[in-house]
Amino acid sequence: METTDAASLDRADMSRLVAGNDAALNSLMGRYSTPVFHFLFRMLGDEDAANDLAQETFVRVYQHRARFKPDAKFSTWLFAIATNLARNHHRWRSRHPNVSLDATEENSDQTLGDRLPTAGPSPDSALQAQERHSAVSAAVEGLPEDMREAIVLCEWEELAMAEAAEILGATPKAIENRLYRARKILREELKSWL
Repeated sequence: METTDAASLDRADMSRLVAGNDAALNSLMGRYSTPVFHFLFRMLGDEDAANDLAQETFVRVYQHRARFKPDAKFSTWLFAIATNLARNHHRWRSRHPNVSLDATEENSDQTLGDRLPTAGPSPDSALQAQERHSAVSAAVEGLPEDMREAIVLCEWEELAMAEAAEILGATPKAIENRLYRARKILREELKSWL
């Protein structure tokens, strides 16, 4: 969530950016590049795509800086841009599936010692955590787009329903309904993990 001080900084930086001070974009990126990346990664489940789209989000901020309304909340506008890019990417990805040829190749340059972990959780608990993470990610990715967006914004990004509604162009009640339906589906899909 954004504090009043951060909101003031955002407005000041956007005013400077609109006035032609391109360095103001660096301040905005410093505050928001990590949250935008995490949001996009959770939406897409692909680190490379999330990184590319996070950069594209700030390109769009720069390109459309004159459209920003000074009385609007910058983070809401920013996450709306990121959400639209994620939607477009998800649609594109569903029409152009990607099959990796590297998935079956093993790195023959590594010794057994290089591949074994030296510290950290036991292999069993690490595997279980990875399986749980994969199951949750797959279940969230399998949700209809509107429910997935609501879950990611409200649960993982911890935004209020009102802010998520503004980002998604919906009412808070619609977001509440999407969250209810998404949680119900996720509980059913993940009942073996609960």
